[in-house]
Amino acid sequence: MLGAGTLTFSSTVVAATAAVGVGFVAVWSNPHRMINRAFFSASVHVAVWLFMLHQATTSSEGLFWLRATTAVGAFFPMQLWLIKDSIVGARPTLMAVMVHRRWWLLAMAMLSAVTLTEWFIPAHSTLRAAAQQVYGTGYHLYYVGLVLIYALQCHATVLKMRARTGVSRLELQIVLLGGSAAAVTVLLLMALRALLALPWLIGLQPLVILLFYTSMVVAITTSRIFDARQIILVGLQKFMLVAIVMGAAYVLDDLFGTLLPEPLAFFATTAIALWFAATLNGWLNRIFHFYPQETAARQAAFAVARRESRVDSLEQSFLEILKGWGQTDHALLLSGTKGALRGGAIVLPEDCTIARSMRLLRWATPERLARERSTVEREALARFLAEHGLGALVIGEGPTLTVLVGVGIPASRRPFTFPQVTQLLELASIIESALERAHFSVKAQHAEQLATVGLLGASLAHEIRNPLVTIKTFVQLLPKHHQDPVFREKFFHLIGEEVTRIDRLTEQLLDLAAPRTYTAQMVDLHPVLSASIELVATKALDKHIRVESDLQARPDRVCTDVTAAKQVLLNLCFNAIQAVEKCEGDRWVKISTRNVSTGLEMAVEDSGPGIAPGIRPRLFQPFQSTKSSGFGLGLAICSDILTGLNASITVDSSVSGRGAIFRVIFPCQPFSS
Repeated sequence: MLGAGTLTFSSTVVAATAAVGVGFVAVWSNPHRMINRAFFSASVHVAVWLFMLHQATTSSEGLFWLRATTAVGAFFPMQLWLIKDSIVGARPTLMAVMVHRRWWLLAMAMLSAVTLTEWFIPAHSTLRAAAQQVYGTGYHLYYVGLVLIYALQCHATVLKMRARTGVSRLELQIVLLGGSAAAVTVLLLMALRALLALPWLIGLQPLVILLFYTSMVVAITTSRIFDARQIILVGLQKFMLVAIVMGAAYVLDDLFGTLLPEPLAFFATTAIALWFAATLNGWLNRIFHFYPQETAARQAAFAVARRESRVDSLEQSFLEILKGWGQTDHALLLSGTKGALRGGAIVLPEDCTIARSMRLLRWATPERLARERSTVEREALARFLAEHGLGALVIGEGPTLTVLVGVGIPASRRPFTFPQVTQLLELASIIESALERAHFSVKAQHAEQLATVGLLGASLAHEIRNPLVTIKTFVQLLPKHHQDPVFREKFFHLIGEEVTRIDRLTEQLLDLAAPRTYTAQMVDLHPVLSASIELVATKALDKHIRVESDLQARPDRVCTDVTAAKQVLLNLCFNAIQAVEKCEGDRWVKISTRNVSTGLEMAVEDSGPGIAPGIRPRLFQPFQSTKSSGFGLGLAICSDILTGLNASITVDSSVSGRGAIFRVIFPCQPFSS
């Protein structure tokens, strides 16, 4: 036994010091939490046991210290009871344990007393020579009794666990897993030492205690929640991965060693082993299928981000994805660029306590806030989670947008584990990127609308000036012809028509300039197109460009948004005018409609130079322009608007001697987004 003194000395001292350190950190992180205090008490108990074990393996009074070690170890179940009662919400004290567990304490005291007698290990037994080690009947009775106590304690824990939900159930699972595994492993090592006469096995006990105990303390006191079942499965997966790869590497090294020079064999074995490890890891992930909802939610989020372009549609779709991912009937999505975060009926100032706390923490769950040291900000955040029934809340921040993503408490009442929180952070990143793109698209659409209004300015000024001149002329003549009834009737009739005309023009201008969300409804398309054609006719005429229309579609009823249709037609017409204004010869722009199998087609054709083949594949992407002015957003915005309305836009292939032809197909039936 003393032959292993150096190993035992280093391992027991390190383990005892680490046990005390773990207990101190646990109670320091949140001294008001009862379970943290229970872990500190258990840490002291473990440290005392390890110190005595060190003395038993290094001191000349080894037999005395071995008896003392086993006597102290007999009371380990009491510490597990303290931890278990703390988890289930009780506030256990030493006196309460002595009263409620008096029969168990009596049994542990009897086992402890047995270790101090000759019946446990006779005095003539020596620890120095394995052949002279003698164990009495009490020694075997001691281990059978402890195994029975641990078994009954595990049974009681399982019963408690079945009656609990939420985080306490997970913590009981971890205590059951960690505490039982550690105790059984230590007892197994001691039994093997006695049966096989291998003194060095006792040197492994401190390492086992340190491994299991530290893992259990960290899993229960850390801010990150873990599922005991997941811990076992992940550990099994990693063990299988390492074992299989090591075996494959051994076989490959032996094979290549006979066929290739040593350096080349080493590199070949390493390369193949790494490739095999990566492939095997993916295969094992699919077999164990740890988080099936993660892949489905991520794919659904990407699909929504690609399909939707409107902010409200994106938010509604993401909320449904979050509910499905979290298996809950409630989810929260707050977003904002400057000043405030909004979502549903909730409005939070961007610099409020909740937002500041989330920027500091990045994620929050009720369990994390309960485990960590309390502050005023975290108490406010805990109240926010409780008020809105949230089981997890994460933050995602981009260059211009901040989002808060929360999911309600699952129907199973199980808390969100840290791997699930990581998944939610990934979903929040996808949501933030999609919403930021949608907000940018809205701003770009508004900018394009204002640019269109600017292009219409000269034409509208001319259109408005004509009725104003007419009105001014009649007003000047009114004093001389006031008594003429024919003049008065003509005056009143003309004034009404001209004012109505001005009002219609200004309404159309304001309608185009106002930012809005497009909503599809059944409308007659030809009146909408005719009104828009009138707006650009004067501008085209000033540039000596002929505007033609050939509206042949019958019927012309489509499902679209009136303002969206105007915006798209005006963008296409202005692009066509700019394309042909520098051309020679006959210059014209033609708007036509016809019925097709998929809906109603509107075509805008011009006599310009056409679309260059190099830019045609990227024509509907942002910032694609051949003009010296503008940002090249017009066609990209048209495409986004039409996609959101279940319509489409295409351009015909370039043909020598023919200008560009853009075709827009509007659906003739309502659709569901």
